Amino acid sequence: MRDLPPTATLRAFEVATRHTTFTSAAAELFITQSAVSHQLKNLEDIWGLQLFERGKKLSLTPAGAALAPLVREFFSKLETTLADLREQNGRIRLRVNTTYSFALKWLLPRLPDLARLHPEILVTLESTDKAINFASTESDVAIRFGHGNYPALHTEFMFREQLFPVASPALLQRFGTPGEPAELLRYPLLTRDGAELVPKWGVWFKLIGINTDVLPESVRFADTNMTIAAALLGQGIALARSGHVEKEISDGSLVRLFDVPFPSPAAYYFVCPRGIETQPHIMKFRSWLLAESQQAQLSYR
Repeated sequence: MRDLPPTATLRAFEVATRHTTFTSAAAELFITQSAVSHQLKNLEDIWGLQLFERGKKLSLTPAGAALAPLVREFFSKLETTLADLREQNGRIRLRVNTTYSFALKWLLPRLPDLARLHPEILVTLESTDKAINFASTESDVAIRFGHGNYPALHTEFMFREQLFPVASPALLQRFGTPGEPAELLRYPLLTRDGAELVPKWGVWFKLIGINTDVLPESVRFADTNMTIAAALLGQGIALARSGHVEKEISDGSLVRLFDVPFPSPAAYYFVCPRGIETQPHIMKFRSWLLAESQQAQLSYR
């Protein structure tokens, strides 16, 4: 590219855009004021554009203002990438895409075990609730919640959760502990709004033989984590998936109500573009993930 100037000249321009005088810019660059002035004049000659209005104070021309963020972004990305490469130091980065709630509640607590087992793998977690499209993302692999119909991808079943009501000890102290499922109709119920994959109180009540058109809803939430957080605050009873309340059930901050088997209609699946599943670092991650999933499945029965 004939219009690409030396890096030192670009750096002088980037620094000068953040200062009001050549003198202060020179101080940051550890060069003389005349050297800064010369580099900027050289850059203007190369590009055939006036970049600064020169007076008592430096100010950018419209052309300079348009180019300044591009040059700043170039140096920022260069520094970030170099730092990232130095940090890896022989490790292999693996970008894992999943939903935010699953990453926070299930995957994140288990990642230290992966790091101990495979310290050479450097995991980057990326979260979205949208359908994965590997053609438009930098993600290497993904964990998806659904019915397993991903025909264009390599797909492996992980586990299926159970659905059950949970409440905080404080709420049960205020309202009393229900003796049978029908009694939940006098409690405030926390509802997770959303698509058909979201746990629904109406479906749960129908499963246990209770038909009701009106539920004593408290608040509707657009996010699983908010629903669980509201249950922890004693605001109502949530219909939770087992993988999202492991810690809370274990430490007693939430109590499972009723041992009614209700498998989730959807399950978790490992997916990736076909062909890359045999790459060594992906095989290691798959093996670890599926072993963790198998253990989880046994505890969710």
